[in-house]
Amino acid sequence: MTHPRDGMHLRVVAGWTAVSQIPTSPDVLDAEVEVLPLPDVAERLGLLVTRVHQMLRDGQLLAVRRNGVRAVPAAFLTETGVVKHLSGTVTVLRDAGYDTEEILRWLFTADDTLPGTPIDALRGDRGREVKRRAQALAF
Repeated sequence: MTHPRDGMHLRVVAGWTAVSQIPTSPDVLDAEVEVLPLPDVAERLGLLVTRVHQMLRDGQLLAVRRNGVRAVPAAFLTETGVVKHLSGTVTVLRDAGYDTEEILRWLFTADDTLPGTPIDALRGDRGREVKRRAQALAF
C-alpha cells in the first residue's frame, strides 16, 4: 500500500508494519537531462517495476522526482542494462559522505579534465578514471 503524500510503501508482515521507501532526490538536474519514469526503466531493462524499486534502494540506480514523477536519468542506461561502473561509483561517493543530490550533481557536472561529465565518461571506456576521481573526493 502506498501513502499518497510521501510515496512510502507499507508492508504488513506477521502483525508488524515495515516501511520501505523508494529513495528519490529532488530534481537537481538541468531540464535538458532526459529522465525516464520508473515503468519505462523497467521496460527497457526487461524487469518488473518492483525490481527497479529494489535497484534504487540498493543504490544501483538513482532517481529524481520531476514534475511529481519518479524518474531515472536516461544516461544511466545502455542498450543492454545499467551503465557499467555506475553502482560502484555511487557506492564510493556514498562512502565519501555524498548524498543522492550531491552524487547526481557530480555525475552531471562538466569536468574539462575528463572531458565531459563523469556520467559521459562512465558511458565511455573511462569508468576506472571516474571511480578513481570519486575515491579522491573522500580525502
